[in-house]
Amino acid sequence: MRPTHHLVVLATAVLSTSAAAQNPAPAPQQPAAPMTFFITSVGKGDGANLGGLAGADAHCLSLAEAAGVQLPAGRAWRAYLSATAADGKPIHARERIGAGPWHNARGAMIAKDVADLHGDIVRDRNQINKLNALNEKGQPVNGVGDTPNTHDILTGSDWEGRALAGTLDTTCSNWTSSSATGSAMVGHHDRTGGGSTSWNYAHASRGCGQANLVATGGAGLLYCFAAN
Repeated sequence: MRPTHHLVVLATAVLSTSAAAQNPAPAPQQPAAPMTFFITSVGKGDGANLGGLAGADAHCLSLAEAAGVQLPAGRAWRAYLSATAADGKPIHARERIGAGPWHNARGAMIAKDVADLHGDIVRDRNQINKLNALNEKGQPVNGVGDTPNTHDILTGSDWEGRALAGTLDTTCSNWTSSSATGSAMVGHHDRTGGGSTSWNYAHASRGCGQANLVATGGAGLLYCFAAN
């Protein structure tokens, strides 16, 4: 006859195997995607005079570095801004920011690629909204209902992310003007206000100075994307 303690050991092993099958160990968590998108926490302090596109890109880089953000190899910060080149040809924001994907400071995907970001198939299907459009510190950006409301984000672009045609100033003289005159196209990161839910093409500012931007619900903030 087999000793009783052998039966006990065998039964315990069977029960342990059954329990393990019913309650498998949790899968290891995947590391959060690196941050490759943010809204600047502050403007450059001189209205829409950003020092041109180069100055705007440098502003994105400076804020990211101050926040300790480490970009994946091969990526560089670019401000989401349209402008006009010296030869008169348009510079489109959508062509400055790489191919994607882009994630916020919490690892949430903003858009998988340029078409997704701009809704080339379904307009405004990206995740730029009050919940996900965070600044470089991982903090939400004020929108409608907050004091002050700073939901106007400089873009100089239409809803497809392209420079606007025509003779009207929509980039505050290629992001070099802080005059009370001129204008810049802005979007609403919270998708609210002014009858427009567009993140990049909501309305024009009432001038290019800091006071002008504040008067229309902004602070000279920018969208920053890590281009690849």
